[in-house]
Amino acid sequence: MLEQPTHVALIIDSMTPPEKERAEKVVGVRELRDHLSRYLDEVAEGIDIVVTVRGRRVARLARDEHDPFAELRARGLIREPTAPWFPLPEPIPVKGSGSVSDLIERR
Repeated sequence: MLEQPTHVALIIDSMTPPEKERAEKVVGVRELRDHLSRYLDEVAEGIDIVVTVRGRRVARLARDEHDPFAELRARGLIREPTAPWFPLPEPIPVKGSGSVSDLIERR
């Protein structure tokens, strides 16, 4: 008879792959303010920015990977559009003479 492990949670935990560690950069609030565009580019690349005030961590900037409509799509409550919401107007042929006012009147 096989012996049952007594610490199943430890065995399951050891089988779970570790989460991918995200790179992070610690930045003071003044530095962030002075170079905000550069730090937002880094966030878009997947680097988390930890903001400090006087050396104390106060906020974290991270890429927003949340799709607000994913759950609604999954539940069948919304679907992607297949055509424009409104019909596009017919193009107006333009001849090389007259003014814009003349074109509007002819329409």
